[in-house]
Amino acid sequence: MKTLLTILCLGVVMTSYAQEFEISSELRPRFEYRHGYKTLFPDNSDAATFISQRTRLNLKYKSEKLHTYIAFQNVRVWGDVATLSTSDANGITIHEAWAQLVLNSKIALKLGRQELKYDDHRIFGNVGWAQQARSHDALILTYQPNAKNQIDFGLAMNENAETLFEEDYLVNDYKAFQYVWYHTKLNAVSLSFLILNNGLTYEDDNNEQNVNYNQTIGSRVAYKNNRLDLDASLYFQTGKIADSDLNAINIAANAYYKLNTQLKTAIGIEYLSGTDMNSTENTLKSFNPWFGTNHKFNGLMDYFYVGNHINSVGLIDIHANLSWQKHNASIALTPHIFSSAAKVIDISGNKMNTSLGTELDVVLGYKWSETIKFEAGYSQLFATETMEVLKEGNKDNNNNWAWIMVTINPSLFKTTFKN
Repeated sequence: MKTLLTILCLGVVMTSYAQEFEISSELRPRFEYRHGYKTLFPDNSDAATFISQRTRLNLKYKSEKLHTYIAFQNVRVWGDVATLSTSDANGITIHEAWAQLVLNSKIALKLGRQELKYDDHRIFGNVGWAQQARSHDALILTYQPNAKNQIDFGLAMNENAETLFEEDYLVNDYKAFQYVWYHTKLNAVSLSFLILNNGLTYEDDNNEQNVNYNQTIGSRVAYKNNRLDLDASLYFQTGKIADSDLNAINIAANAYYKLNTQLKTAIGIEYLSGTDMNSTENTLKSFNPWFGTNHKFNGLMDYFYVGNHINSVGLIDIHANLSWQKHNASIALTPHIFSSAAKVIDISGNKMNTSLGTELDVVLGYKWSETIKFEAGYSQLFATETMEVLKEGNKDNNNNWAWIMVTINPSLFKTTFKN
């Protein structure tokens, strides 16, 4: 009898699997000084200064067949409510709430509110710099036959609320999308392909809401070895936006070289097509990096594609980088030279020079512990008259931006157990 019980107990242990549960948090206050951030500083104005803060509480569970994650979030500006206030300006939101069903060793289904991040975040990114960040209500089917290959099928379908009949979609967002992303790795080379079908609402001549779809199709390749890293990407956009045809392109290339264990340099160029300001065609040639982490690209002062510069004259960005890191300290210096990709026309109908100006970004970092990191940055923009046409303000004012940020993300509780 004892032998039988021993065999049964061993069988239970052998067939059980580990389950993990973790509670973690994030507090991220950031001070900003804005004197020409996103737009040229106007005359007779004072700089903006404030402290914003992101606070998150994260719950994570993982087992053999199920992974779940919930992230509660509050975004605030210090002082946006009184000290005796009974309510919050933004309240608590759910940034992520998803479950991934592991159907077998190769196929998984992930559904719910989730961040979408692919490749270098140019088309799909979580916009982590923004305190609120970005997440989608989506369903993702992943097929991963081996460690070197993965294909994702994603879709989203948005509505205002539960209804009995079809209603216009009133949220300032896409109506629906579907995409396929494929990634493969061949030794030192990584290759990705993306096809995105993005549906946007518009009102027709009868004031009825319709949906037109535009397509983003492209690829990114990356090469890495001990000292030299290379990457390049090419994306086309076609289809329709409202009653306009879309015909746009994005080309980018970067080279990174490690001078030694501490020092790294880089150079790159990006072209995002634009539409001439005096164009009479019914064709939109402005490339839109729809859901990308655009703060990561084209200068940290966010003059381009961070809630602005959409359907505009495009951009040519020639940039370089010099970064140093030793132990827990780092510093990075990044200059950008900006030009328009299409014609800029002033109020008198004159064609402007394509040069938009130069931006210099400096970022310092120090990792004080595994859960605490300090960062600070300073950016200076030297703008041209052409930038004034696009952004208004005064190019001769001192257009700069500075920030200090602390990120604290401890794990509050973590346990592993068996069922």
